[in-house]
Formats: sequence, C-alpha cells, structure tokens
Amino acid sequence: MPQPPLGPPLPRTFYAQPTLAVALGLLGAYLVRDRPEGRQIGRIVETEAYLGLSDRASHASRGVTARTRIMFGPPGFAYVYLVYGMYYCLNVVTEQPGFPAAVLVRALEPVIDIAAPTNGPGRLCRALAIDRELNGADLTAGPLYLAAGARPQGRVVAGPRVGVGYAGVWALKPWRFYEADNPWVSRRGAPHRRRPAHGRGG
Repeated sequence: MPQPPLGPPLPRTFYAQPTLAVALGLLGAYLVRDRPEGRQIGRIVETEAYLGLSDRASHASRGVTARTRIMFGPPGFAYVYLVYGMYYCLNVVTEQPGFPAAVLVRALEPVIDIAAPTNGPGRLCRALAIDRELNGADLTAGPLYLAAGARPQGRVVAGPRVGVGYAGVWALKPWRFYEADNPWVSRRGAPHRRRPAHGRGG
C-alpha cells in the first residue's frame, strides 16, 4: 500500500483544545511510529475521552501520583500505562497544565507495515511496539506522533466507554467515539447519540 501524504505532526495547540473536541478530531488522523525497522502508520478509528478529577473512570480521579503526573502536565504528550499486567495503552494528554485529561487511542485501521491486529488499545500498542519507554513522549515530534488525516466519511457514533462499570454514573458518559462502519473498531454497542462526520473536532 502506498504511504499516504503525511503532513507535519499535529501542533500542541490541537491537544490544548477541550478533550471531547480532541477525541473527535483524532478520528481519521494518522498515528505514526518510527522504528529502526521502518515506519508504521495506522489511521485512528476509535477514541475515548477521560476528563478531569471528577471523572471516576479516569486515573486522574485519584489525584497526582507517579503514574498520573503526566496527565497534569502540558498537552501533546503520551501517557502510556500497563493494564492487567500485560497490555499497554496509549493516551494523548489534552487541555491546559494542571487540568488532568487525556484521550485513549482505542483502535487503528492499518495503513503501512502493520501486520498484527490493531482493533483494541492493547493490540495496537503491541502491533506498534508502544510501551512504557514512550510514556511522556512528545507527540509533536518523533518517533511517535500524530498527523492530520482525512475526516471520517461515514457516521461517527458516540457511546459509553468500555470497561469502566466501576465508575458509576461516569460509566454512562458518551465519551467513546468511533467510525460506525469501520471493521477495525474494537467493539460496537448501542449508541447514545450519533454525530455527522463533520461534527466537533480539530
């Protein structure tokens, strides 16, 4: 497959937007991973937003810790953590320093040199060799960055986030966004509402 025309990394001002706008704006963007073996590129088709201290589904609800400190810092940096002792997850830090928020990249559509499954946050990190070594990486530069892509052509669905039932009413927030008809989405469910592809976002 030919490499798509890539622009420069998304600027820090993109990540400084409200978190829900970033979560929507990342749909269609390219995730670029430069490795010694070559460049891998995937197109983002699913995201989840985590927003502030009051969001009980967010790691930041526990306050500043060694693990969450990156979420309280400036926008445009990677927050990478391990879940279940085996899966890494990639988040991008959003909003202004001091306000802890981030967007989880949940699924990618493979574009260049990605052979392993990417329909899930742990799977995409494994396929692109994203681990704790990239925690705190500046996403406005390499070797891991995001570049603007084509806006989604089909429906964009908003629904509850996955695997956060412990968060009570916060588990019902429709802060997961995905391309309705894309086969690489991690899972589908009953949407809370539907947004047109030209809805809020970067």
